[in-house]
Amino acid sequence: MTRTQKERMLAGDLYDASDAELAEDRMRTRELCHQLNQSLPRDESIRRGILSDLFSQGGETVWLEPPFRCDYGNNISLGKNVYFNFDCVILDVCKVQLGDNVFVGPGVHIYTATHPLEAIPRRTQEFGKPVTIGSDVWIGGGAIICPGVTIGDRSVIGAGSVVAKDVPVGVLVAGNPAKLVRQIE
Repeated sequence: MTRTQKERMLAGDLYDASDAELAEDRMRTRELCHQLNQSLPRDESIRRGILSDLFSQGGETVWLEPPFRCDYGNNISLGKNVYFNFDCVILDVCKVQLGDNVFVGPGVHIYTATHPLEAIPRRTQEFGKPVTIGSDVWIGGGAIICPGVTIGDRSVIGAGSVVAKDVPVGVLVAGNPAKLVRQIE
């Protein structure tokens, strides 16, 4: 049985991003993001509808400051009361899960997308690794969360950090690459 490119993408296997179904899914998401980003600040009901259509879960309670961009949207699952500040980007070729009460600072980027290191396959294929962010996490402005990272509940990511490895529960990490600064609890 041959898997579709979408199935391969979601499984974290090499896939062809130029696949017609994936291209159409990205176009739908670009249109939703454009509508969101062009909406007036007082258009809360319009924004809420767009966010509910965009995310697989959590669009009803997320508070998001446009502009915002993502690849697919429906690969993003949000807990209750998630807050995204301005200029956030999520490359969600694999699942991205955020727990409850997560604060995401301005300019934060969350990446699941990655590419082969070898040049020839990189020309036509990519793959992804899911990202999981626990509840009560605060991600400081300008931080980058790399593919495959899990961030434990109640942890804090310092502004401008590049998180390339898993973060335990209840710690502060900062830097490039992000390193443990101290326990919070």
